[in-house]
Amino acid sequence: MTWIKNIVHQVEKKYKSNNPFEICSLMNIHVIPWDLHKEINGFYKYDRRNKYIFINYNLSDEMQRFVCSHELGHAVLHPRSNTPFLRNKTLFSIDKNEVEANTFAVELLMDDEKINKFKETNLSIQEIGKICGVPGKVVHLKNLSNK
Repeated sequence: MTWIKNIVHQVEKKYKSNNPFEICSLMNIHVIPWDLHKEINGFYKYDRRNKYIFINYNLSDEMQRFVCSHELGHAVLHPRSNTPFLRNKTLFSIDKNEVEANTFAVELLMDDEKINKFKETNLSIQEIGKICGVPGKVVHLKNLSNK
């Protein structure tokens, strides 16, 4: 999904960051840590021109970063849609919007610059994904083309 990679690049360039929390702040998206059920990682809500991302604060910092990236993907790619809860099992989802949001998150956290730093190593894409805080279940969404 080269088009998502291009959008992520535009967002990174505009906000001079690939930190999802920082980008949300700059985009005036309210990130709210919340005590959600253990099966729920987070969700995106659009209400009266306001955007909210709820993140389960019981998750590890690394997973909160991924969830924020995923929900930011919804805010950028599907801005007026309210998303269902991102559940632990949703990472396997074949729903178009969920796959697009996962792809956005992977491209944001594993940008080409980061990947290139590991070019001379024997690390697999799975290992690089782990270093970048991307769950192994979605690393395959990384577009490795240089276009």
